[in-house]
Order: sequence, then C-alpha cells, then structure tokens
Amino acid sequence: MKTTLPLGEQKLPQPLPLRKLIGPSFILLGLGLGSGEIILWPYLTSNYGLGIAWAIVIGLTMQFFINMEVERYALIYGESIFVGFARMLKILPAWFILSTFLGFGWPGIGLAGATLLSTAFGVENVQILGVIIFLVIGAILTLGKVLYKTVERLQMWLIGIGVPFIIGLALYLSEKSDFIALGSGIIGQGEGFEFLPFGISIAAFLGALAYSGAGGNLNLGQSFYVRDKGYAMGKYADKITGLFRKGGKQKFSITGNTFKVNQANISLFQKWWRVVNLEHLIVFWGLGLITMLTLALLAYVTSFGLQGNAEGINFVINEAMMIASRTLPAFGTLFLLATGIMLCATQLTVLDSTSRIMTENFLLLKGGKEFNVTKIYYIILWIQILFGIAVFSLGFDQPLTLIILGAVINAFAMFVYCGLLLWINNSMLAKPLRPAMWRNLILGATFLFFGGFSYLVIVEKFF
Repeated sequence: MKTTLPLGEQKLPQPLPLRKLIGPSFILLGLGLGSGEIILWPYLTSNYGLGIAWAIVIGLTMQFFINMEVERYALIYGESIFVGFARMLKILPAWFILSTFLGFGWPGIGLAGATLLSTAFGVENVQILGVIIFLVIGAILTLGKVLYKTVERLQMWLIGIGVPFIIGLALYLSEKSDFIALGSGIIGQGEGFEFLPFGISIAAFLGALAYSGAGGNLNLGQSFYVRDKGYAMGKYADKITGLFRKGGKQKFSITGNTFKVNQANISLFQKWWRVVNLEHLIVFWGLGLITMLTLALLAYVTSFGLQGNAEGINFVINEAMMIASRTLPAFGTLFLLATGIMLCATQLTVLDSTSRIMTENFLLLKGGKEFNVTKIYYIILWIQILFGIAVFSLGFDQPLTLIILGAVINAFAMFVYCGLLLWINNSMLAKPLRPAMWRNLILGATFLFFGGFSYLVIVEKFF
C-alpha cells in the first residue's frame, strides 16, 4: 500500500456473539428514519399511492450491500473508509467535506421535526423551536461520556418505542384491501400505473431512493460506528469522548491496524463477516424494510388523495388528523410527537455523523497525523449547529424543499463513492478478503443506477 499514512499490525480478535454486535445498524437505521422513512416515501405514497413500494425494497437492498462493503474495509483495517479513500487519492478528502456539507448542511430534517412538534404543542413560531432543538442537540453530544455510546443508546430507545407504536397504528387502521395494495406495489403494480406514476418528480423519487436507509455520505459513516463498537480490528481504535470528559482533549491517530493474511486469519475474518452480515441484515434491512413499508402504508390509509399533500410536509399533519378522527384525538397528538422526536433524533445523529466525516477528512488533508480529534470534532459540530440556527433565523419554513435538495446531492455522492468502493475493495484488499463477484455485480449495478437517475434529474431541472 503506497501511502504516507501509517498502518500498524495487530492480532485479529475472535468474533463476538451476535447479541454483543447489535448497535451500529441501529444508528444507520435511525439516520434513515428522518429522511426516507418518515418524510420522502410517505410523501410520495400520500400523493401517488402504494404502487411505488417496489422502489423501497430496491433502495434499501442497494444500501445494504453498500454498507457491507464499507464494513468490510473497517473490519480489516480498523479505520474509517475515508482513510482508505485518502490512501488511494489525496484529493478525495476535499470532495467528501464539500459533498457532506452540501448534502446535509441544510437543517431540513430538524426543521421538519420542529414543524411537527410545534403543531403538537400549538407553538406558532417554528423557527424558535428549531433553534432550541439544535441547542439541545449540541448539549447532548457535547456532554455525553463516550460519543458513540450516547448516539447508540438514544437511537435504540427511540426506535424501540416509536416504531412499534407506528406499526400498531398502521395495523389498526388498515383493511385487507390496503395490504393487497401494498403487496401489489411491491411488485410495481399501482393504481393506474406500473412502477412509476405519470407526473412524479424524478428529483423527489431519486431523493427517496437515496434515503432508503441513511443515504449519501452517511452510509460511509457506518465505518465509524463499526470501528467504535470494536468490530474486528476496530478493537484497537481510539474513540471520541465528550468534550469535558477525562481524555477528551488527548491526541490520537485516525489511522488503523491490519492483520497478517494467513489461513488462520482468513478463516477468522470469514466468521466475523458472517456475523456482521447477519446483524446488518436483521436490524438495518429487516427492521428497516418493515418500518418503511409500514410508514408508507400508514400514509396511504390516512392521507392518500387528500388536498394539500403536495404542499410542504402537510401530509404528516393530515395523517395525524385522520388518526385522531379514526381512533382518539390523543393518538393523533402522540403520532406527531413520536414522528417529531424521531426526526429530531435523526438530526442529532446526522450532525454527529457529518461532523465525524468532515473532521476525519480535514485531518486527512493535514496528513492524518496525531491531532486533538475531539476538539476539532466539536468545533465542526458547533459550526454546523450555528449554521442551522442561522437558516432558522432567516425565516425558512419549507423543510421538504431542503430535504429534497439535499437528497439529490446525496444521490450523486452515492454514485461517486459506489465506484470508489469497487475500486478500493478490489485493489487494496488482499485477494482472499475481497468481495465475491456477485457482490461486485450488485455494487456495479447500484453505481450505474444512481448515475443514470442523477443524469435524469439534471435533464429534468436544467434542460
């Protein structure tokens, strides 16, 4: 590996049992809850019906394979995938800083959460509530003991409470015909159309595909959580602590360690590979698919065909009104509270992940030497928080517009890094550790898919 970035060598640890590996996939699932699951797919469903449900399955499956190739690198080197990209091409850290900020710097998810919470509490000034939410997020991330554990526990609690509540509502309100419509939609059969309805915005559809999971560069952030959880070679990595905690100001390196490639370690790695695939399949793909299809179904049975759905995120408020009228008024309010809090938690996780991404890539531009990583992380975090507050203060009140804009940028970013993942995992890894041909074919198809749709969005918007 021709690079100036250091790489140590350590013993490959024994695989952990599945129950001790649960965690990173919850964070990635939580990242998707505020973009694809709660907003974009239900938005499209409320306007066009369940005939587009097939794309939820496709989008989530593509992201599963992207995430696993990201995990492959982190397992082997105990460092983030961004360090690997920098080993390939020195200019890439600059691209990832730019594309991350453009894709997620706009506070659309937090503003959506503030909008729903303000409706639930009867607060008129959404912007002030948005400012408060961002300040609370900053305090939680700054004062936590170990950053990874703070984010992991928050997402596990919220998903564990919020998702069953939403699934229960959908099951109670749905009829047999609704489930038939969902099943038909999974195979591309809609009401008067097949696969794509006439008049659908390609930009919104591409954004929903990009957000079928975390989306954009956030998928690459899985390597942070795999490393911090201590998967495989991540056992030897340093971790970001709270700013005011002991050790929070210490310097450490962002580069990792690898292991000797011999038959014993190859066999050990394969055991790791099987168990982390299972963890991600159960939590990210399995629970994610149930959640996304359920939220789409709930949007369909409560707000499909209602006036005003195309305006902003009114479809969520329409959902709450219909839930209240068909159950009890308190359930409509609880729905707004649950979705609003989940959106705010997603904004917290987005700010954490994007701050990590920009921190590491900033350090890579500086040569990847030992730095006060914690301090730089919190400087970038609070710059993003202050930027979000500035956007709120200017009176912007259309979160859906910001989310779609960010999603289109992120879809193009996914096109770029799918190609990079194919390159890095088939050139930098030892041959016995490289992806199988069928996985390369799936990632290659994903690369072409996002490239093609990005081209269609450019044509739609500018020609």
